[in-house]
Amino acid sequence: MASRYAIYFVPDGIWGDFGASWLGWDNRTGREIALASSDLAALTDRPRKYGFHGTVKPPFRLADGQSVDALKRAVQGLCKGFEPFTLRSLQLTQIGRFFAMTAPDDHAALRSVADSVVQELDTFRAPLNEQELARRRASRLTARQEGLLQRWGYPYVLEEFKFHLTLTGPSKNPDATRLVLEDALARVQNEPLSIDAFCLLKEDDVGRHKVIARFPFGAV
Repeated sequence: MASRYAIYFVPDGIWGDFGASWLGWDNRTGREIALASSDLAALTDRPRKYGFHGTVKPPFRLADGQSVDALKRAVQGLCKGFEPFTLRSLQLTQIGRFFAMTAPDDHAALRSVADSVVQELDTFRAPLNEQELARRRASRLTARQEGLLQRWGYPYVLEEFKFHLTLTGPSKNPDATRLVLEDALARVQNEPLSIDAFCLLKEDDVGRHKVIARFPFGAV
């Protein structure tokens, strides 16, 4: 199977350090971080391999005739045209059975840059195979989400997009999980989050994602 790439927002600074220590994997450096307990390891097992991130364009294989260098140039070109902005009201949210930090749904700048990346870079994405399609469809997609999956390779883009920074996998005890998270988030909860760059990540042989390039917004 060919390598997969993804375009994520990867927090840096206090949010990035928190996310790396919480999940036990720093996707910025490719470094594992020891977790405090086996319970925490189990709770964060599913998102750990991706590292702390907000999905912009989810993992994809390169289309025939495309190259990583060409993809890098295209992402850089897009990001040069984006203006940095700040999220000041992240919230701890339960989404289904997992928890994440979320941003306001009506954040126009966030939706604009995410839509641009999904649409403008789609020529680099190889079509999904039947196994990948089946995995996405296991989530019981709506008719609109199925249409987005077929067109863009992912059901949660454009009007279905919801920016989130995943903190856990499925929780068996959501109330207890929320309390643990509220305690862990106490020192970062009120910190603003600067959206000033997107990152290109590559998936390794065991499924872990690592940043291979960072593209600042508005960079010359």
